[in-house]
Amino acid sequence: MKIKLTIAYDGTNYNGSQIQPSLPTIQSQLMEAFQRINIQTSFDFSGRTDKGVHAFRQIVSCNIPEYWNDLKRLTNVLNKQLPHTIQIRNIQKVDKNFHARFSATKREYRYLITEKKLSVFNSNYMSHYNNIDEEKIKEAISYFIGIHDFEFFSKKGSDPVSTVREIYNIRFYKYKDIYVLNFQANSYLRSQIRMIVDFIMKISSGKLTIKQLQEQLNKKKLISWTLAPANGLYLSKILYKETL
Repeated sequence: MKIKLTIAYDGTNYNGSQIQPSLPTIQSQLMEAFQRINIQTSFDFSGRTDKGVHAFRQIVSCNIPEYWNDLKRLTNVLNKQLPHTIQIRNIQKVDKNFHARFSATKREYRYLITEKKLSVFNSNYMSHYNNIDEEKIKEAISYFIGIHDFEFFSKKGSDPVSTVREIYNIRFYKYKDIYVLNFQANSYLRSQIRMIVDFIMKISSGKLTIKQLQEQLNKKKLISWTLAPANGLYLSKILYKETL
């Protein structure tokens, strides 16, 4: 029986979502929880998250024995086996052809920013920037929307077949004292969002300009390649055909 898990996690103490030898990851914790209740299976994640990145709704698909047909009970049993930093929000039975990654049509990420000084209680969950210029940020994000070759806005090492991606939308808004950058696309390059956020915030502070953004986006000149901190980034939603 094939199932779809919706999970949330605090990525602070994990070395990303995907399995890595001798390092704690979201996948390794999930695998251990399943093995403790005698389920041997393999997992497909909707997307990879880096070290320190969080998730509201990561999607994972896998196969389980037919006798685990009480999925509410399975959810409760697994959550008791998982650390408090990982929680299964829901488990659903899906068609055998469903794949958490390849069946996805849209992926949404949020990046959280504040001007307020961070405390020991929130420093792992948002990034701090001074003197945020809302108008400059709104102008900057408009240039990233659409189809572009994002080679100069991605971290090297993953060797994708193509560095062309389409960003459907970027929303920027404020909720109380937190600024939110919400990205929606089909897929992303390695560290693409964090590099875009870093560039946008440099424009906000006056360190970089819109002209320099255009030069880098058009691959005329690599101007900035640093990343915004991982702790401000959240995988927030995965959309599939049946949810559109």
